[in-house]
Amino acid sequence: MAKAIKKQALGRGLSALLKDPENDIKSVDDKNADKVVGNILEVDIDAIEINPFQPRTNFNEEALQELATSIKELGVIQPITVRKLDFNKYQLISGERRLRASKLVGNTTIPAYIRIANDNESLIMALVENIQRHDLDPIEIALSYQRLIEEIQLTQEQMSERVGKKRSTITNYLRLLKLDPIIQTGIRDSFISMGHGRAMINIDDQDAQTDIYQKIVSQNLSVRDTEALIKKYQDGLKPATKVKKESYFTIAEDQKKAITNFFGAKVEVTIAGNGKGKIAIPFHSEEDFNRIIKLIND
Repeated sequence: MAKAIKKQALGRGLSALLKDPENDIKSVDDKNADKVVGNILEVDIDAIEINPFQPRTNFNEEALQELATSIKELGVIQPITVRKLDFNKYQLISGERRLRASKLVGNTTIPAYIRIANDNESLIMALVENIQRHDLDPIEIALSYQRLIEEIQLTQEQMSERVGKKRSTITNYLRLLKLDPIIQTGIRDSFISMGHGRAMINIDDQDAQTDIYQKIVSQNLSVRDTEALIKKYQDGLKPATKVKKESYFTIAEDQKKAITNFFGAKVEVTIAGNGKGKIAIPFHSEEDFNRIIKLIND
């Protein structure tokens, strides 16, 4: 704790450089830049604007109040990160919860790492730092990955290197964005888990997705139960297949006619798929029966 207090006290001393117009630092090559850029300094909270690239949109009010209480008692343990825009004007890169909580307790300054970065670098830093947080929900992480791909034109391979995650992990997060918005909200609000969401991704019909989502929530289904439910749904979509049994051979009409003519009766010939069959010879009287027997014996 003593080291933290000493570092913040030093920061307050160096902060005078930030308010001296003659020492307005705009690049790493400016005089005294080494004393400011990358160091922890006390910055006026009112001089910090929220980063428009901030991927995080949900803030739990109860957790925010708990952090505010901690800051009131112990101070800001972990400095926020800002980039210098102009004289005594900064933009937040990461640490919005700490900034909000500091405002709640009435603090007028906050310890901050000072950086000089263009908008592109600022977005990358904000997104990468936020992705590393443990309290982001899966949809926030997925949206951060998507922005890195769309706005910074990073490939999934490049992104894997930047954030230290496997490419397959990044792909699994991105696929969540294919879900119906209602389901995405359910994941963000912790009604269902990322595992539930991944199980529903392969369902193309969004109405079916939401129906299954409602069953998961109302019946408190586990991920395994959900997978079984989805398999049952997908099996029901498969068309019923009729197995057509092919005969090993067929009897031509002229062959049937020849047999009929021989016995003088309309003979029925049937053949099964395995090649077996039977010949049925009808008779109308005992005399007719004896006639057919005589033909067979001859």
